[in-house]
Amino acid sequence: PFVILLILVANAVVGVWQVGARGGAWGRLGHFGALLGTFRNGFGDIGDNWGHFGVGDKVPADIRILSIKSTTLRVDQSILTGESVSVIKHTDPVPDPRAVNQDKKNMLFSGTNIGAGKAVGIVVATGVNTEIGKIRDEMAATEQDKTPLQQKLDEFGEQLSKVISLICVAVWLINIGHFNDPVHGGSWIRGAIYYFKIAVALAVAAIPEGLPAVITTCLALGTRRMAKKNAIVRSLPSVETLGCTSVICSDKTGTLTTNQMSVCKMFIVDKVEGDVCSLNEFSITGSTYAPEGDVLKNEKHVKAGQYDGLVELATICALCNDSSLDYNEAKGVYEKVGEATETALTCLVEKMNVFNTDVRNLSKVERANACNSVSAPRCPQPPPSASSAGAPEGVIDRCNYVRVGTARVPLTPAVKEKILAVIKEWGTGRDTLRCLALATRDTPPKKEDMVLEDSTKFAEYETDLTFVGCVGMLDPPRKEVMGSIRLCRDAGIRVIMITGDNKGTAIAICRRIGIFSEEEEVTGRAYTGREFDDLPPAEQREACRRACCFARVEPTHKSKIVEFLQSFDEITAMTGDGVNDAPALKKAEIGIAMGSGTAVAKTASEMVLADDNFSTIVAAVEEGRAIYNNMKQFIPPPLPVASHIFLTAALGLPEALIPVQLLWVNLVTDGLPATALGFNPPDLDIMDKPPRSPKEPLISGWLFFRYLAIGGYVGAATVGAAAWWFLYAEDGPSVSYHQLTHFMQCTEHNAEFEGLDCDIFESPVPMTMALSVLVTIEMCNALNSLSENQSLVRMPPWVNIWLVGSICLSMSLHFVILYIDPLPMIFKLTPLDLVHWLMVLKISFPVILLDEALKFVARNYLEGEERPPRPPRPPRPHIRGPAFPHLLVPVSPYPNDPMSPNFIVPMSPYLHVPMSPHLLVPMSPNLLVPMSPNFIVPMSPYLHVPLSPNFIVPMSPHLLVPTSPNFIVPMSPNLLVLMSPNFIVPMSQCPHVPTSPYLLVPMSPNLRVPTSPCPHVPKFHRPHVPMSPRPPISLSPYLHVPMSLHLHHPMTPYPHISLSLYPSDPISPDVTVPMSPCPPHISMSPCPHIPMSPHLHDPISQ
Repeated sequence: PFVILLILVANAVVGVWQVGARGGAWGRLGHFGALLGTFRNGFGDIGDNWGHFGVGDKVPADIRILSIKSTTLRVDQSILTGESVSVIKHTDPVPDPRAVNQDKKNMLFSGTNIGAGKAVGIVVATGVNTEIGKIRDEMAATEQDKTPLQQKLDEFGEQLSKVISLICVAVWLINIGHFNDPVHGGSWIRGAIYYFKIAVALAVAAIPEGLPAVITTCLALGTRRMAKKNAIVRSLPSVETLGCTSVICSDKTGTLTTNQMSVCKMFIVDKVEGDVCSLNEFSITGSTYAPEGDVLKNEKHVKAGQYDGLVELATICALCNDSSLDYNEAKGVYEKVGEATETALTCLVEKMNVFNTDVRNLSKVERANACNSVSAPRCPQPPPSASSAGAPEGVIDRCNYVRVGTARVPLTPAVKEKILAVIKEWGTGRDTLRCLALATRDTPPKKEDMVLEDSTKFAEYETDLTFVGCVGMLDPPRKEVMGSIRLCRDAGIRVIMITGDNKGTAIAICRRIGIFSEEEEVTGRAYTGREFDDLPPAEQREACRRACCFARVEPTHKSKIVEFLQSFDEITAMTGDGVNDAPALKKAEIGIAMGSGTAVAKTASEMVLADDNFSTIVAAVEEGRAIYNNMKQFIPPPLPVASHIFLTAALGLPEALIPVQLLWVNLVTDGLPATALGFNPPDLDIMDKPPRSPKEPLISGWLFFRYLAIGGYVGAATVGAAAWWFLYAEDGPSVSYHQLTHFMQCTEHNAEFEGLDCDIFESPVPMTMALSVLVTIEMCNALNSLSENQSLVRMPPWVNIWLVGSICLSMSLHFVILYIDPLPMIFKLTPLDLVHWLMVLKISFPVILLDEALKFVARNYLEGEERPPRPPRPPRPHIRGPAFPHLLVPVSPYPNDPMSPNFIVPMSPYLHVPMSPHLLVPMSPNLLVPMSPNFIVPMSPYLHVPLSPNFIVPMSPHLLVPTSPNFIVPMSPNLLVLMSPNFIVPMSQCPHVPTSPYLLVPMSPNLRVPTSPCPHVPKFHRPHVPMSPRPPISLSPYLHVPMSLHLHHPMTPYPHISLSLYPSDPISPDVTVPMSPCPPHISMSPCPHIPMSPHLHDPISQ
């Protein structure tokens, strides 16, 4: 009882510890929220139903706007709608009584903030009658159901109690015939009490007293692993619920996208000849607010300053702008200050970098809402002009001219149609860009002649404009989202985008990230909130079953979608960040709030994403599946412990284990190894399986049969170890089987036991044998539990070093109670000799072979039958081999560990070499390339790859190599680099990268190598290898041969060029490979003119 009480106390301590840790995690989330909140008075008397509002005020009620006292009124409604872009308000009536909150432009909602402008309004709703109050009531009406784990554990506890009760009664009834045995003094009551104690001992052994503590610890460990991946869990049981998630309902802005608007395309007019117009279109790299990126034309870098139109376009972007970029040193990222659209223009100006100090912003005039544009006068130099930016249709309609270079050309209908056609293509194409037209007025009215207080006159000031260009921007998808969506599809998880944005933009993002394919028909698979409301309930339910995109939704829509999905027995994970999302977050099985979201959303959720990243959800799902699998592994150990007691009682054998020994076994087997199983890595194919059904029992079917088989063996082995000592051991009594099974009848007067000391049946040796076998088998079972179906060959013990350590510690504790006095006397044990231990090992180790055989059957004959049929999956992502043009290296099956030391990478048709940083990695069937000890396989284009001085990197035109400004290849005099056509190596500005005549750097025709500015660095002296900032270096375009340390060839059409004579150069001066006579398109030729290195045993083939 003391041990059981101790375990229960430990369970409570672990729970309190996790709650405290969760509080610390919440503290770390603090910097994602607002650092300062402002609440101002001055709204007037709300009781009088009216109020005045200004910039920074928080709206106290739902208010109908009566008049706007500024040019515009912008309101941040993200707390209510979830959309980060401020809404421009007006006073006109909204004729549609069913308009969603985003379309009620004449209303101010309680809890929202005034971003710009002043207004007067009348109160129409307060308290629970406001839109935010309705959300509160809906949350209060939502009841929290038990998680699937809690339901399964309740069911398992009930079933286990029933089974144990039946077994205990059966054991007691089986031994009724032994109640009167002489050992009980002939008293039937004493015999009944004795076997009742046996039944109680059986119950103690079978009930997993440590299970609550182990489950709590396992879940706590899971939450800590997830916290390292930026997923902070508020509810422990929800960790496991993630593992059976079948639908993820994700918000678009900030979760699937970066929530950082960026300009990705722009154009200016290149030439106008009559009605014929040609445009210069540019693309801009960079998808965040960081002012880092290039301006590209036809995939080639250009300087914006070379185009007069781009200089003027950048000027307009800077002047029609009140936003700026701010570098957050704590987070290490750039953040917007102001509107997202204007911040994107600011970032574009920084990337273009065309300005000097003569251009400055004098003032900004925000036009009336109907004009839908922004204008600003500028007059740094005469003559003065005004700039305008806004919706393309409105701006172009007010344009009479078009800018071509520095000239102003009349805007003809044909030219206007061409410009609008390109803008329409950008706005309705794959990207669904948000376009802004940019124009100037070369002869604006004087500032003193403009009446800025009267917004109706602004249209007169924006006439006779000159069209300069157009920019297209979007909130780009996160780079890692596409891979996560693909992983979800492989795992049988449906992803649904739910957004408040318009339907066209939502569908375009779905196509970009892989929810919809490029050519997939979306009819019946994408709905707006209005379209969803117009459907009858039966069709709404069917729409939720098929659709993957919902746009222009309100909070009630999200709750309805969750309810319909739950009616299909789907386990739903819902993301959200605003107050409007709270009811759906609470109703879903897994509510996931954004780290930058509101406190209300975080409170209603089970998990918080600190990085607001969809990929974190997928990682959490994988962790949840792994946790559930690990829990299934440590639940069965009590069953084998109980099986030996049943066999002992059923066969009438002497008691193999006494209660104090059973408690010791429970402590050892349910303690350290079971807890260490919580550190098990995920199965190799854990994300290739469909989600399990929430109604699936914890242990059922084939798994239940396996546990019965293993439990039966454990019981037989434990009883057999004790019986072996009685029957066959050299130091044993060598009794007969009949004497052993009728030991209760052993007396001095019983002829069947003549010459036998009856006290031998209470010897501690068989108990020690039985206990040692039981503990050893449980340690073997812990190894078997590394994976449900994977063999120990695929997942060896050292993948979970904690388990290996816990097994060693458990065996050490077992040795302590055997060999250190007075513990053997307390536990009624005795030390074993070598013969005994050899027999213990012989009896124990076959359990590993038995479980391996059962796993083999499950992998090859049962797994496919238990899974429902699935559509064919797309191929797994591959990385192009870093040295062989046609070598595909599969991505590691550990999604979070691309450099697993145990991953067997088939690098060639002939070799299987473990991918270890310290081993030779064959890069082609015939070539061994020794890696630097610090070499890292480039899994992303941002890795720094340090190479050793003698490392050879053979590349070819067909090689896909991560080449980015952050991909660094340090050179040295002994480095030989054969480059691909598009691989650019900027020469270092430091003397440690010499370009000596002895450094052979053969490059292809399209390679640019800027000259090093270091004067002491010599250049190539051959006339056919010029070193200049721009002209290409033209060497042999015919031969690209991967080289080993002992293979080289001349790289130019001049065969007299000698090789390096330096002895430190790994290239052998005695081996020469003449030019290949093959056609230029052959990268690796099997031509006989190319002799092979002595270290190569196969012809070099493509």
